[in-house]
Amino acid sequence: MAGRLRRWAREGLILLVLLAGLMLAMDLWRAPQSPHAFDSAPLHTLDGQTVTLGQLSAERPLLVYFWASWCGVCRFTTPDVARLKAEGGNVITIALRSGSEQEVARWLTRKGVEFPVVNDADGRISRSWQIGVTPTLVVVDKGKVVSTTSGWTSYWGMKMRLWWAGM
Repeated sequence: MAGRLRRWAREGLILLVLLAGLMLAMDLWRAPQSPHAFDSAPLHTLDGQTVTLGQLSAERPLLVYFWASWCGVCRFTTPDVARLKAEGGNVITIALRSGSEQEVARWLTRKGVEFPVVNDADGRISRSWQIGVTPTLVVVDKGKVVSTTSGWTSYWGMKMRLWWAGM
């Protein structure tokens, strides 16, 4: 019995290592490419503010969350991003091809989430970053991209990425 448990534990560990390697390879393959001078490009939020990623990430790491109202996986990630923001996290989000500013605002109200949103109605911003998958999360610190991931990420995964970037 003990031999069987050791074999299962070893095979489980091998499976976890393979899955972690596959996830890392997928993140590297799907990683967005930051456009030239992205840190100083003005972004306009739904609430009328004009910000830059360099300005927002100057004091502490910034989580940039690329999402879409039509994205199935975003349904699970968006509430965690809103929770992170509500707890004081440094967050800005970019809504990809999710409609007009009014439609995005209505969607946010309907879902009960609050965070700063830049509406990328025509996909210009996402194209400049070469975003191919939603959701995509980018951590920017002092105007430099330090981490990217795409697909589902947990609340704690986001917190750890921000914490690691601030080290």
